Formats: sequence, structure tokens, C-alpha cells
Amino acid sequence: MRIAVMGAGAVGCYYGGMLARAGHAVTLIGRAAHVEPMQRDGLLLDTVSFRARVPVQASTNAAAVRGTQLVLVCVKSTDTDEAGAQLAPHLGADTLVFSLQNGVANAGRLQAVLQHEVAPALVYVAAEMAGPGHVKHHGRGELVIGPSAHSEAIMALFVAAGVPVEVSGNVIGALWAKLILNCAWNALSAITQLPYGQLAQGAGVQALQHDVLNECLAVARAEGVTLPGDAQAIWATIETIAHTMPNQRSSTAQDLARGRRSEIDHLNGHVVRRGEAHGIATPANRALHTLVKLLEARGPQRS
Repeated sequence: MRIAVMGAGAVGCYYGGMLARAGHAVTLIGRAAHVEPMQRDGLLLDTVSFRARVPVQASTNAAAVRGTQLVLVCVKSTDTDEAGAQLAPHLGADTLVFSLQNGVANAGRLQAVLQHEVAPALVYVAAEMAGPGHVKHHGRGELVIGPSAHSEAIMALFVAAGVPVEVSGNVIGALWAKLILNCAWNALSAITQLPYGQLAQGAGVQALQHDVLNECLAVARAEGVTLPGDAQAIWATIETIAHTMPNQRSSTAQDLARGRRSEIDHLNGHVVRRGEAHGIATPANRALHTLVKLLEARGPQRS
């Protein structure tokens, strides 16, 4: 299959790399710093189970999506509208578009810009760009997609490439569950520049995370979202992160350390905004959002 990945960061390079390794014609679209080495040497796909150089096409121009059958949008939530505007002139009428992004609103935002159906997908992967054209995979990698006329074919495509896929009738609920997970961990990791395992040992951390969870649950209920599990189950998932990825820092922490704008407006910030819309107080989420925004304004942080 001819596949384009819009956003050659950690998520895009991991999934694009796995598909390319399985023999598909993959084009990664991203910044020149990563595109140039990939054009020259291929993508260095450095996973927990193998390390390989994978031949891919790479470009800085969204026009490279022309003629592709599948587009995976993997840009940061902050870049969703701009990416959609760049993609819109080049999409084929029958091209399948999936949003592999954090947050709960990106598929809808993309669809509004593209005037083209966009399917949301839930991503569970720990990865980072370890250098130009070098993606380092720390664990997991599964996807959750919604049922559609194409879901079986998409599932088969990814499974054959070594990527587990689940089809769920409640992708929005699953996206909210991941949003809650991100709200509990990302800002704390960013503010402290600590990995999850070390964070979990901090005095007061669990109490604060419980406050974040309860606020998120209240907002989700007001939004009419059906979550895949009760508060106890979601808390268990939050706790598990410290054990399954003890040495991993959040993507928000990585963004701050590199002086980049983070997705915090679309994580804790989203909960704050939706809470305001429903008259629900969200002080824990507000404090974490505010602190990350202050650190963003200060510039690159020491890791």
C-alpha cells in the first residue's frame, strides 16, 4: 500500500517505520532535520526487540501525500489545523485518513479543515526521536480504531506489520481514558523533568493525581462520554504507567526540554476549558496547565 505519514516525529516514525519494514511504500513528511538523513540513509528504527535501517521516502512538503491510499496524521495537537490546510489540496477523494494524535478533538478539527472523513485512532506507544532520522521505541505500540467499512483491512495491514490493533465501538471513550492518563502524568513529568517511576515515589503525587482524575471524570460525564471502565479501573491504569514505563518521561517533558511548544492546551487545558463550559471547577488541572505554560514561556529546560 502507498502510505503517507504527516508528522515525522516519534509516533509517525514508529508506525511509518513498522509499515515500511513490512514492505509498504511509506512517505514520511516532517522537518528537514529528520527528512534529510532519512532521504540519505533511511529511517533508523530502534525498538525494544530489533534495530534496523528501514528504507522510506521522506519529504518536507505535504504534496507528497498525492497518490497515497492511506494518510496517518501524527502531528502535535498544536499543529492540527495547519497540517490540515497543507494536506487539503493534495488528498484523493478515496484516501483514508486517520488521526493518530493525543487529545480528544483532533479528528473533528481535521475533518472540518479537510472537508474529508477522518477516523480517530487511539495510540499507545512510548517513543522519542533520539536523533535526526532515529526513532527510539521504549515500549508498547498498540492502536485502537473504530468500526468502519475499512477497519478489517486497516487492522490486517497493521497486524501484519507487527502492530497490535483493536477495533472498538467506543473510540471517543477510549480517547478520553487516555486523555485522563495524560492529564495525570504529562504535566507532572514536564514540570519536574522526572520519569514516571521516580515521580510515583514523590510525596503527594498520588493525591494530586486522584484530584486530576476526579475532575476529569466530572467533565467527561458532563460531556456525555461513556468511559471504558469506572474510576477504580482508570486509576489502576494510571498506577500501571509507573511500573510499565518507569524510565520514560512524558512527551510534554520532552517538548519543554527542547524548547518546543507542548500539547498541554489539548490535555489539562482541554479539561479546564470544558469544565468552564459546564460550570465544573478543575483546580488541579488548572494549576498543572498554568505551570507548564509558564515553563514553556521560560524556554528550554534542563533534562
